[in-house]
Amino acid sequence: MSVKCYIVDDVLSVVKVLRRIIEEKDICEIIGAATDPKVAEEEIVQYEPDLVLVDLLMPDTDGISLVRKIKQKKPNINFIMISQVSNNDMVAEAYKEGIEFFIRKPINVIEVETVMKRVIDWINMENMIGGIRQMMGITSKEPSKGVRNLDKKEQRLRDIKYILGLLGILGEKGTKDILSICNSLVMEEKDYERDTIKEYAALNEEDERMVKQRIRRAVKKALSNVANLGIEDYYNEIFQTYAHMVFDFEAIRTEMDYIRGKNQAGGKASIVKFLEGLMTFSEIKE
Repeated sequence: MSVKCYIVDDVLSVVKVLRRIIEEKDICEIIGAATDPKVAEEEIVQYEPDLVLVDLLMPDTDGISLVRKIKQKKPNINFIMISQVSNNDMVAEAYKEGIEFFIRKPINVIEVETVMKRVIDWINMENMIGGIRQMMGITSKEPSKGVRNLDKKEQRLRDIKYILGLLGILGEKGTKDILSICNSLVMEEKDYERDTIKEYAALNEEDERMVKQRIRRAVKKALSNVANLGIEDYYNEIFQTYAHMVFDFEAIRTEMDYIRGKNQAGGKASIVKFLEGLMTFSEIKE
């Protein structure tokens, strides 16, 4: 089933550019577009697209407020924010409201195609999980004890995905493996163990080394992103909150020195520390 998208930007030329890119690259189906946020809100609620591209700064309202209003009515819609703004606080707030990625202005064809396809991959994954829930017969309005427990587990998985978004690695190939592993551990109520990745690789009929390589690259990307945040602002909330939860202090410090040009090798990406940190944090939040 084709993913359906809607475009919101107060500048008509931006809407036209995005529409042309999406149609020429055959990324997804466009079911609507608007330059007026009020019109967009009404049509999005009515049409229920899978994905919305929304401008951050618009007259009378901002993209985050629009997302918040729509999420209250249609919580399953996914969003990509379009903006020239790179303020860390605003980015963090956008992620908190359910925005998966940012597309920067001026619009770049490669970035639009890459970001949208990444988010569409996640939408397809979420749809698959939804199908599994339907097969399990979870349809009652008054959840049973078992369903309530499942909801708690799903909240843990949402928390994990939120953290991965803040760390800037939702689009990495290894992140899919990380989420799949966390999903299995949460659903089966298990802790991360030495053979977890080996078992995951065997289940998917993959080479364990290739799986670890993908995950390590994603963790290294997260490490680099966090180190950069720390260099820009040591008191950055994301840096302070998550840096020592999923990374060793020495790895963060080494990576920061590497970025500054003080050494020739960056920090070591520890898969064990990263996955254990994700699982522990999601359990505490529960």
